[in-house]
Amino acid sequence: MLPEPGTLAPDFTAPDQHGSPFTLSSLRGQRVALYFYPKDDTPGCTAQACNLRDNEGQLAAQGIKVVGVSTDDTASHGKFAAKYDLNFPLIADADKTIVNAYGVWQEKKNYGKTYWGTVRTTFLLDANGVIEKVIKRPDTKEHAAQVLK
Repeated sequence: MLPEPGTLAPDFTAPDQHGSPFTLSSLRGQRVALYFYPKDDTPGCTAQACNLRDNEGQLAAQGIKVVGVSTDDTASHGKFAAKYDLNFPLIADADKTIVNAYGVWQEKKNYGKTYWGTVRTTFLLDANGVIEKVIKRPDTKEHAAQVLK
């Protein structure tokens, strides 16, 4: 089940694309667009990451810091971030602790097959770490505009 707006976002500490520990609560005092995506370097996830990268100035002007999370490992995140010059942390959740805490690890169906995976979801957090808004299945090419709306 997804955490609801008005509730405190579950805190976590996990490695970023450089292997450095990242703690969500370290961003208190700033708004955060915490986005969960299925897989590094796939068409939809690349479009989403690049849209956020390209609109970082507009997001920063609204005091919003972007943080991405997927179940890929730090090496995969490192390659993805370097290839597309991503300017925000990508958090490795290989043990699925974070995706489970946020309720985005769900059963999915694709081409008649059922499997478990990350459902693309973004949580907009206020400066106190409280969830302001949940964007379910964001538009990968217009994600920054959805966050800013």
